[in-house]
Amino acid sequence: MPIRHATPQDLGPLSNLLDGYRQFYRQEPNLEGARHFLQARLERGDSHILVHEGPQGELQGFVQLYPLLSTVRLAPLWLLNDLFVSPEARRSGVGRALMQAARELAESHGVGHFKLATEIDNRTAQALYESLGWQRDTTFYHYGLLFDSQTSQD
Repeated sequence: MPIRHATPQDLGPLSNLLDGYRQFYRQEPNLEGARHFLQARLERGDSHILVHEGPQGELQGFVQLYPLLSTVRLAPLWLLNDLFVSPEARRSGVGRALMQAARELAESHGVGHFKLATEIDNRTAQALYESLGWQRDTTFYHYGLLFDSQTSQD
């Protein structure tokens, strides 16, 4: 399947996909915010964004990975933060192909550990992850802290 790194030329269609991803997670539509966020990622190079192109060259999905470090493992790890496939391309193998490409990219960078989180009721995603060998964490509780910040949301 045609998977490649996102480029600045992808900003328009990739912004639509990211906005769809955010709406999937019950966020208000914000195409301009999605565009601004992605433009910052592409300019700063602080994430890896892979996209899948359909037969007409249209973007059908993306995965976004953030490099992190594990003090316990004394090694790099990546957070697979975003995986989204457009509704019309679902159940065609795009998500699986993006996940496999993400793994290959991580391995090529010497990364041997991924983390991700998904909603408890997102059974479709969980089935995909588990079919690819991902294991649910039963050792650690994961917490989050949400607060208002005056800093940039890039």
